[in-house]
Formats: sequence, structure tokens, C-alpha cells
Amino acid sequence: MGHHHIEIKQEKFEFTSRSKMLSVVLLTLGIILSVIGIYQLKANDAHSSTVHATEASANTHADAHETVAAGHGEHSKPWTTRFWANMLVNSYYFLLFAVGALFFVALNYVANAGWAVLVKRIAEGISGFIPIGLILLFITLYFGGTQLYHWMHYEHQGLKEGMEGYDKILAGKSPFLNSKFLFLGVPLFILIWYCFRIILRRLSLREDAEGGTTFFRKSTRFSAAFLVIFGFSFSTLVWLMIMSVDAHWYSTIYTINNFAVMFVTSTTVICFFTIYLKSKGYMELVSSEILHDLGKFMFAFCVFWAYTWLAQYLLIWYANIHEEVVYFDARLHGYFRPIFFINLFMNFFIPFLILMMRNAKRNPKSLLVAGSIILIGHWFDVYLMIMPGVVGESSGLGLLELGMPIAFAGIFIFVAQYCISKANLYAINHPYIMESATYDVGP
Repeated sequence: MGHHHIEIKQEKFEFTSRSKMLSVVLLTLGIILSVIGIYQLKANDAHSSTVHATEASANTHADAHETVAAGHGEHSKPWTTRFWANMLVNSYYFLLFAVGALFFVALNYVANAGWAVLVKRIAEGISGFIPIGLILLFITLYFGGTQLYHWMHYEHQGLKEGMEGYDKILAGKSPFLNSKFLFLGVPLFILIWYCFRIILRRLSLREDAEGGTTFFRKSTRFSAAFLVIFGFSFSTLVWLMIMSVDAHWYSTIYTINNFAVMFVTSTTVICFFTIYLKSKGYMELVSSEILHDLGKFMFAFCVFWAYTWLAQYLLIWYANIHEEVVYFDARLHGYFRPIFFINLFMNFFIPFLILMMRNAKRNPKSLLVAGSIILIGHWFDVYLMIMPGVVGESSGLGLLELGMPIAFAGIFIFVAQYCISKANLYAINHPYIMESATYDVGP
């Protein structure tokens, strides 16, 4: 099929005051809601302490266990635990967007793919959030680690075999689950990823200035190295930082499920920024064909996420081993039960039914609806990974849970727009730029 001549003109996104306003509004609103939510939690803690003290005084002759049961305070956690759990949920979740965008860039280099070249700079810009995400995540781990991870308390006790309270499982995992590895390993892995981001970004900008295929070949080699290193380091980071909130449990498919979360959400965010820029008059060369392929990735990884989620659940359900079922037992009863099923519908059934239609994957409105459901749904997915193991039945969905992701979204959108504005929107000297500009998947 022949194509008329297309001229690739340079475009640069202008990060205006109006563009910044949305981020500032989201950040301000999120902080206000979070602060109100914290005050509510502190008031509830103070009220619970008063009630328990009153009941204890009134029941001095009653059985101690009955008193605790009446107050429902045996497993309650302080408000600070819920705060740090929310920080972990959001700092990890929004970091996935940036890391996934970097993975998207590297994957297209290694796959020798040309269709996504026109949106490459968007993915590069989104990946610029990695250092900010690292800072927010490290603050969470450093100041909230002892409240997030049960194994940290055990580590500090220094118990030996035969001593009261000795835990064989935690002792066996101690060479891996220890605070030194957490505080050094996690930042090191993310810094290595960011170094690859710096290299790929510089090569991309030099390609714009100097042309030729040298920088493309170098980018492909560095991308291949990144993907290999990323595969090992991402697995280790997920085990250490997320899976260890349930320190006595593990799953061999857990990393794959988290990878599916990362890829589908980051692809959705790339799609959202593409639609946003097109609505502002930028990137007219990005056709419905490219949106179609982004939509296909969103659709495909909704299915892949459901596959890994169901595979993990069915294997544990079928084996019915106590050490394994405790994970789902905590999430299938009480407060978390409705969220467990809402999670499945938002992350698979609803986006699957929307995106299975070809035209929906080409329609910006359909992509925005399906993508919004995906992003909110996977926030709940990460919430279910972390909250039951950290906070338990003391969890809830209040103003803190509403405000904090809004604040993080404000920071993320600001940084991503700023990074996108620092380079031309089209990689004009990329060898496959014309292939992307004339991309057509056919009828």
C-alpha cells in the first residue's frame, strides 16, 4: 500500500501555567484530604483507647480475654501503620508507571519495532519520574519499615534456635529478609534502572542532533542489557518489598503478576498522555493505528494479568496447604472480601468487554474509560497485596485512601509533563520514524 509523502516536523510540548494547574490542584486537594484523613484516624485511635480503658476499669473482675474481645482491640493497629501502608501502596504503584515506561522503550528497541517510535518520547518523559519515585519510596521504607514488615521486629530480637519466640521460617529467610538488604538493595536496583534511563535518553537526544544509525545500535544493545538485569532485579525487589509483608508466605508466580500490573498500567498511562497531547493540538502524526496498538497491549495484558492471578489462586486453592491459603484467607473474609471481587471485575471483566471490540481500541473516549477502570482497579490490586498483611482488619477506605493517590497523581503528572517538555516530541532521526508515521495495520 502506497503512502503520500509525510513531513516530520519538530514539535515541543510547552509546559504552560495552565498545564501545571491540574497537577497543583491535584496535589493540594490530595494533601488536604490526606491531612483530614490522618486527623480522623488519630481521633479514632484516641476514642478506641478511651473506650478500652473504660471497659477495662468497669470489668476489673471479668476475665481478661473477654475484656479484650469486647473492645475488639487485640489486633488493632495504630494510625501510623495505616499511613505508612498507604505510602507504600502509592509510592510503589506510581513508580511502576515510570519503570514500565522505561521497559516499554527498551522492549521496542530489542524487538526492532517501528510502530511506537512516535510515542517513544512520551514513554521517555514518563520514565523521568523514577528518581522522584525512588525518593518517596525510600522515605517510606526508612521511616515506616518497622511498621510495615513483621520480619523487621523479629530481626531486631536476635532470637536463636530453642529460644522462646524463635521462628524457623523467618530465621531461614533472614539472609534475604533483612533491613540492610532492604535499605541498600532496593535503592541500588532502582538507581541501576535509572542509569539505563539516562543512557537511553542521552543516546536518543544525540540521535536527534547528529543523525545516523550509530546511536540506534547502541540503544538496542543497552536495552538488551537492561531487560536482562531488570528481569532479575525486579523479581528481587518485588519479593523483598511487597511479598514480604506476608513474611511466612510466598508464591513463585507473584513477580509475574506484578509485572503484568506494571506493564498494563504503564501502557495505559502512555496512552493517556498521547490522547492528552493530541487533544492539545500536538502529535497529529500519531494515528488511530498507533492508539489501536496501545489499546491492544492494554487488552492483552488485562487477559495476562487475569491468567497469572487465576493461576496463583487455583494452585493454592487446589493444594489447600495451610501455609499457602493464609494469604487468600485474609483477603476473602471480612472487610477485604468485597474488594477482592471488585478487583477482579475492574482489572479483567470490564476492560475486557470494552476493549475486545476493534473500534473501541481506536476511540479515545473508549480508551479513556477502559484505562481509568484499569488504573483504579490496579490501585486496588496493590492495596490488596499490602494492606491485609500490614494493617489487617484495621484497614479501611477513608479520606486518607482517597487523598494520598490524588496527591501522588499530582506529583507524577507534574514531573512527567516537565520531562516530556524537555525534548522534542518526535525522535526525527530514528531509523523507523517514517514507519511509525505511515503505520497501518490494515482493515
